[in-house]
Amino acid sequence: MYLANRSWPELGDYVADESLAVVPLGSTEQHGPHLPEGTDHMIAEALAREATDRTGYLCTPPIPIGVSSHHRQFHGTMWVEAPIFRDYVESLSRNLTYHGIDRIVYVNAHGGNVAHLREVGRRLHDDGTAYAIEWMWDESIPELIEEVFETPGPHGGPKETAMIMHIANELVREDRLEEARDGGAVFDYDAERVHGATTFYDCIENSPNGVFGDQTDATPEVGEELFEAATDQLVALLEWLDERPIEELMPEPQLEPRSDRRREGA
Repeated sequence: MYLANRSWPELGDYVADESLAVVPLGSTEQHGPHLPEGTDHMIAEALAREATDRTGYLCTPPIPIGVSSHHRQFHGTMWVEAPIFRDYVESLSRNLTYHGIDRIVYVNAHGGNVAHLREVGRRLHDDGTAYAIEWMWDESIPELIEEVFETPGPHGGPKETAMIMHIANELVREDRLEEARDGGAVFDYDAERVHGATTFYDCIENSPNGVFGDQTDATPEVGEELFEAATDQLVALLEWLDERPIEELMPEPQLEPRSDRRREGA
């Protein structure tokens, strides 16, 4: 059920029976010379819409701009500062709880959002407002990604290229796949570490054209395989979450101090 396409009475009927919402999030940032800047939020929305179409759960409109300042050297990248992003997502989430939602899945497709979504979820959890968790599509199917790609790459690589080939193939500049591979980098998490310290902050410091991996490994068929596998994982997560009593998901109440202990310590 896509919230933006429904009337308020229909949404009232939904929350009378259900209390789960899915919020797709991504970014609008460079993804190399071959992919659109909307890659992340397009993937997140496509997965969220497919999973909620299959299950009947509520899907909100996407949040298309995230924490992406580390891509700022490339034209067109948009971002908001991390505290603003956290406050915005938290405010949106509390808006959902006002309408009867008590569990939220952030369907995320941008690594720069992860820590901040976890922080928002912690805030909502700690004050007993809602149970909100972050879900990242590629982290749900790591074995499949390793199986189908020799050099996956964390950003703008074959996994994201294949997904966009499946979702919106007309937006992939297939004549620039080799350029993306040859002008980018093979990502190595230890490449820029010095004596145990991570020494880089911006994407361009690792990759001249902003992408990693071998994009020529991507095909629409592999993209469909990844999309279906990730959707299956998301559907399973939503069903698991819906089955949990909210009391089981929320924090245990703080124990009240015993009156006899107060007297003994006096």
